[in-house]
Amino acid sequence: MSLILASSSPRRREVLSHFIPEFEVVPSGASEGCSLSEPAEYVLELARRKARKVYSRVFPDSTVIGADTVVSIDGRILGKPKTEGIAFKMLKLLSGRIHRVTTGYCIIHKGEEHCGKAVTEVKFRELDEGLIRAYIATGEPMDKAGAYGIQGKAGLFVEWIKGDYYNVVGFPLEIVWKLREMGFEVLSR
Repeated sequence: MSLILASSSPRRREVLSHFIPEFEVVPSGASEGCSLSEPAEYVLELARRKARKVYSRVFPDSTVIGADTVVSIDGRILGKPKTEGIAFKMLKLLSGRIHRVTTGYCIIHKGEEHCGKAVTEVKFRELDEGLIRAYIATGEPMDKAGAYGIQGKAGLFVEWIKGDYYNVVGFPLEIVWKLREMGFEVLSR
């Protein structure tokens, strides 16, 4: 049984490799534009789109994982910032507040879709403008939902989390557990 991760995210690749050493990475190239505004619906739609696009290009005996992650606050989805100014506004909005990180996933296994979502609450410390600007200057926030990566320098900003840490990274461990239930061997080296 071959396993394919339909993602170009180095973070998703790294998390999956901790549990399952052999898999292929095939970026989907699927459009990330979506008119849905509810975070869970939005990420599930994109995860399905990514998994289906790669599954349609591979052999039917492959299992394909698609995933998408967003940060949301006050019902508003914060995607990846396109400019440093947008990154600043996002981080200022998250400062001192609780937000949600939602990852939708779609695993296509033996022709069947197994989809779900994980939600983690994250509380940021109060961030002053100088700290936000220093973080933006590292370049780290520019390719991350909500303009931060918990596994990097922005881990300093986190006061607490409620839920799966790996979900905030972008690959909830629920996915690994589902793969185990499907017959993939985890924790072997």
